[in-house]
Amino acid sequence: MTVTTAAPPPRRARLRRPDVATQWQLVWRRFRKHRLALVGVAIIAMLVVTSLFAEFLAPYGPSERNPRYVNGPPMLIRVMDADGFHLRPFVFGRKMSRDPVTLRPEPIVDETSQWPLQFFVRGQEYSFWGLFRSDFHLFGTENGFVHLFGTDDLGRDVFSRNLYAARVSLSVGLIGVSVAFVLGTLIGGIAGYFGGLIDNLTMRLIEFIRSIPTLPLWLALSAALPRDWSALQVYLAITLILALIGWTWLARTVRSKLLALREEEYVMAARLAGCSDARIIGRHLLPAFMSYLIVDLTISFPEILLAETALSFLGLGLREPVESWGVMLNAAQNIRAIAHSPWLLIPGAFVILAVLAFNFAGDGLRDAADPYAK
Repeated sequence: MTVTTAAPPPRRARLRRPDVATQWQLVWRRFRKHRLALVGVAIIAMLVVTSLFAEFLAPYGPSERNPRYVNGPPMLIRVMDADGFHLRPFVFGRKMSRDPVTLRPEPIVDETSQWPLQFFVRGQEYSFWGLFRSDFHLFGTENGFVHLFGTDDLGRDVFSRNLYAARVSLSVGLIGVSVAFVLGTLIGGIAGYFGGLIDNLTMRLIEFIRSIPTLPLWLALSAALPRDWSALQVYLAITLILALIGWTWLARTVRSKLLALREEEYVMAARLAGCSDARIIGRHLLPAFMSYLIVDLTISFPEILLAETALSFLGLGLREPVESWGVMLNAAQNIRAIAHSPWLLIPGAFVILAVLAFNFAGDGLRDAADPYAK
């Protein structure tokens, strides 16, 4: 008698847990498809890195003068001359002469003399963020000098000053945006969550501030600063002024979002669970649209940067010896100075580059903030 055994039941397939992407993962997946946004982030990262390591990357100090090359034009790095190709880059030597008509000193390129560029050369001693002292610079020359962006009317290297100026200008924007973020989320959150009289008073205050012309308001507040203040005091005051004016747009955004979310079911459940108002706003409402707040911050950064540049350009913001792009552009107010030294406008190109980079990054974040949008 043949005994047949039943075939074993097929092995039940393992149930795979579906991959669930978080909100930030969805934002990142959409953001990395935005080419211009990635370019903007790369430019921002480059500006930040150069500003952090300005002491090492700059061949000269921000106040170091070269009396042999005052108001000198930019010097071009070369690898070829009449003899052919050279492995080591160099710059042609410079000799000073005087224009027979205007009697202005002018540099003359001496193609018979070559100053080779060297890396990790010793120069002016500096203190790197107060951690240690060093005199090593990324590049320079031992027999002559090199000024990639030329020099100003005091013989200071424009390239080195641009690197140092990026640190101040970007830090003003960063601190201003941070203070505006705190004020905007706090005031806008209170107005949108409680509503009523608080909301009405807050909106009237915001409308009053935004109704004042921006540039005259900046000029009035900056002109009220005492002239005997130190550079650090002026720096902090200008940053706070720009932040106290720039919080209104973010506050309106937070208010409108909270008005739409405060009646949601999860908010009602949090209230029934005994959560305080501060916890509901900070732990439940604000994280629901945090990506939109980051977008607003990215877009508002160029506004603060342009405001600092405008004030310093007019002589009412930061001033010497502080290095910022606006302070450097202050020397380009004179038409005669621009005609004779057009390279003094190079800091303006850095401002345009930074503003475009933040706008590109903001556009990418704005498109990626809603990952389900088509």
